[in-house]
Amino acid sequence: MTGQVLTAEKIEQLFTRSDGSYVFARWGRPIAPIVFGVDDHTLGIVKGAIEAVVALAGHKMAETDPELGVNLMVFFFRDWRELLQVPDLDRLISDLVPLVERLEAADANQYRIFRFDETGAIKASFVFLRMDKDLSAVPAETLALGQVAQTILLWSDTAFSDASPLARLSEKGTVVLRPDLSALIAAAYDPVMPAFADDPSHALRLAARVRPQ
Repeated sequence: MTGQVLTAEKIEQLFTRSDGSYVFARWGRPIAPIVFGVDDHTLGIVKGAIEAVVALAGHKMAETDPELGVNLMVFFFRDWRELLQVPDLDRLISDLVPLVERLEAADANQYRIFRFDETGAIKASFVFLRMDKDLSAVPAETLALGQVAQTILLWSDTAFSDASPLARLSEKGTVVLRPDLSALIAAAYDPVMPAFADDPSHALRLAARVRPQ
């Protein structure tokens, strides 16, 4: 499967937030994940998706993070209120109660939170998935890959509002990461590129390093 190479303009849109600001960040440390609320089979699927996307990026994984223990937490649950019962989660996420109330009111089924280090690079992420009717209908492999793709970089809050980060191989029906995004993720983790950027000219530098997949 081949895909079109993203233009600098399109790349800029992927990291331009709804308030008009350009913000790019990638992980600055190895990713040490933990997954809550799934059986062993689904756990293997989620961790496999993380390993695949991290390998694509040319980044690293770790068993533990020396500062945080784990730095990528993925939660699967049925009701937002369940988060209020997770021990010490309110110490990791400030204003957890009003956040849960907002997500309930919006009938949201997913939410991601990022934390950053002093350089602006991603140092931790929390991924919350409320398994409502819609998410429960999505195959585990597809759901996991889509979430990891949206967590490997700090995308715009509107980046995937019109198009999924995934694509389906027509001949097999297999769901994969879109080739254009695969190429962009690999370019974003080029060692010569910064881990954080807030100037739109960064998109031009990314575009110059994108290679067709």
